[in-house]
Amino acid sequence: MKNSEESDSYIIHGKLALPYTYFAGRTGSTFLTTLRDQRIIMGVKCTACNRVFVPPRQTCERCMADIRSQWVTVESQGKVVNHTVIRYQDKHLPRKPPFVLAMILLNGADTPMTHILEGVNPDRVVKGMEVAAVFSPATTNTLLDIDHFEPVAEPP
Repeated sequence: MKNSEESDSYIIHGKLALPYTYFAGRTGSTFLTTLRDQRIIMGVKCTACNRVFVPPRQTCERCMADIRSQWVTVESQGKVVNHTVIRYQDKHLPRKPPFVLAMILLNGADTPMTHILEGVNPDRVVKGMEVAAVFSPATTNTLLDIDHFEPVAEPP
C-alpha cells in the first residue's frame, strides 16, 4: 500500500521546455543597435576606475558607479584570453560542433567578451592569439551581428 505522500503523486518521464525571452535593456539595446547599424563595438567607461566594460553594463563592478552614459568605441580586434571547445550537439547552439567559444579581450577594453572563434583548428587555439571580428552579412539584431572572430595571422 502507498503512503499518503505517494498516493497523490505520479512521475512522468520526459523533457520540460521553458521558453525564455531576454530583454537587453537600454544599455544592451544601445550596444546591439550600434553593432547592427554601424558595425561598431561599443563599451562603457567608468570614469572613477578608468575601466572599459565590453559588453557594456549599467554599473561598475568595482565602485558601483552608474556608467551607462559613458560610451566609448573599442577596436574590433583583440586577443584570446581563454577558450573552450564545444563538442556536443544542441539545438540552442549557434554552430554545429566542434566549435570554439573564446573569451576575447578587445583592444581598448578591460573586460573580455565571449564569442565564436573560427578559421583555426580547435587544437591550435592559444592564449594571446590575435583575432578580429567578422561581421555577419545580414543583420540578426543580436550579438551574432558579429558572426565570429578569426585569427589575424596564421597560428603557429
